[in-house]
Amino acid sequence: MPQLPPDAALLTHDVTNQPAARGDVDLFATDPALADHAGAAGADTAHLAAYGETIGTAAMAEAGRAANRNPPELALFDTGGRRLDEVRFHPAYHDLMRAGIGAGYAAIAWEGAAGGHATHAAMVYLTSQVEPGVCCPMTMTYAAVPALQADSGLFDAWVPKLLSRAYDPAPKPLARKAGATLGMAMTEKQGGSDVRANTTRAAPDGDAYVLRGHKWFCSAPMSDGFLTLAQAPGGLTCFLVPRWLDGRRNTIHIQRLKDKLGNRANASAEIEYADAVAHRLGEEGEGVKTILDMVHHTRLDTAMAPAGLMRAALSHAVHWARHRTAFQKTLIDQPLMRSVLADLALDWEGTLALGMFVAAQFDRDTDAARAFARVTVALAKYMGNKLCPNLVYEAMEAMGGMGYVEDSGLPLLYREAPLNSIWEGSGNVICLDILRTLRKVPLSGEVLSRELGAVAGQYWRYDAALNAHITRFPRLPDEAQARWYVESLATLLTASVLIRHAPPAVAEAYVATRLAGERGRTTGAIGAVDTDMILSRL
Repeated sequence: MPQLPPDAALLTHDVTNQPAARGDVDLFATDPALADHAGAAGADTAHLAAYGETIGTAAMAEAGRAANRNPPELALFDTGGRRLDEVRFHPAYHDLMRAGIGAGYAAIAWEGAAGGHATHAAMVYLTSQVEPGVCCPMTMTYAAVPALQADSGLFDAWVPKLLSRAYDPAPKPLARKAGATLGMAMTEKQGGSDVRANTTRAAPDGDAYVLRGHKWFCSAPMSDGFLTLAQAPGGLTCFLVPRWLDGRRNTIHIQRLKDKLGNRANASAEIEYADAVAHRLGEEGEGVKTILDMVHHTRLDTAMAPAGLMRAALSHAVHWARHRTAFQKTLIDQPLMRSVLADLALDWEGTLALGMFVAAQFDRDTDAARAFARVTVALAKYMGNKLCPNLVYEAMEAMGGMGYVEDSGLPLLYREAPLNSIWEGSGNVICLDILRTLRKVPLSGEVLSRELGAVAGQYWRYDAALNAHITRFPRLPDEAQARWYVESLATLLTASVLIRHAPPAVAEAYVATRLAGERGRTTGAIGAVDTDMILSRL
């Protein structure tokens, strides 16, 4: 039965000039840019159409708000003082997890269908628009699969549960679960990104090991297991630590939950391994090499998530502008507002386009594609996440005071905007990793050069910018210049993808404003662009 509409005729005034609630929004059907770039990447657009319709409902939006209003709670002990070490979530969190896992967020890339990684990447983009916190445990579950290939026994035991499409949050051993999730616990207080400084010890114990030590960040602590790093007799080693053992809880003691700026629906914790049972994954001393496969795939998601956040912020701002009048004119029809929104839309579509282009490389089983994916996923992660916070802020400003109010959804997005730049390698780490990859894997640079040159001759300003980059950086820069170098490469690669897969007006505007410098320092300070075409993508 439809709900009765809210009263607009109040005792003191009539409610006018306020946009109606958005209601159900088909996140795929209303996003032609996603259809274009996902299609070009080889994604399953029929699957994405169904997921976009499901995840965009008003009920899902309300679940996202409820999961953020009611963050997870830590239950360390039962009433008698026995250890629980559990994190408890609002039912809305479980509803969102069930929707994502059930639709194949973690599984679809590994099920053998063409374009699986591209389809997964687009699902990250769609889910991030509704509730980005639940992406964390699903992303790590997706990303753990290639790392588990280091041990056939662990792979056979865990991967069928990780890919089951059944969400089962119950605290019970793996063998009794319909589905499972995996988290990650790598960093420690003294080292942070320098995981080789880890002090957690791993002692052999029969067929397994026991771990003793702390972890400064444990992502999704109610997962069924964690990939972690510890110092074994042979050096830093990767382990899989099950959350639950047969007949008892593993001794993974939660110290506290992190009180984070955003990502509130998701739990992050400090933990201690109190002689916790663990299974070695890969050889002793090869922990970083083993875990890198997981990090590589999580980076794809951290490159796609900002595109989803940007899309959500712009979608709210455009809805407001289309239904709000000021100075006798609808906001969306005011030239300066159109310039601001179009300028923002170029950053959003560029981030989406580059992310989907990178995802397509994950689906190609060649040496060239693997080398190219390694460097381009880092480029995409760096650039999209640097652009995201400013875009969300400007979308907030476009809505005026309403954008600063929780009801609008923009504060949630604003709190989330910095996260993916910090997770899985902050900006400096990513830049140094790009330089390292180009130095150690020459094929990555060769393919990148070919891709940048593939669109030469179509836009003279693109050609000029590419030549300027080559002149400025005839060789890899020193460390102090790494951010400039990476930003230049990422912007050029984004332009090349838009030239191939976006409408000419979008590509032309991006090249003119991002490469040729035809703009000021602030959003909307741009020359003449085809705002009609650019905004039609929204």
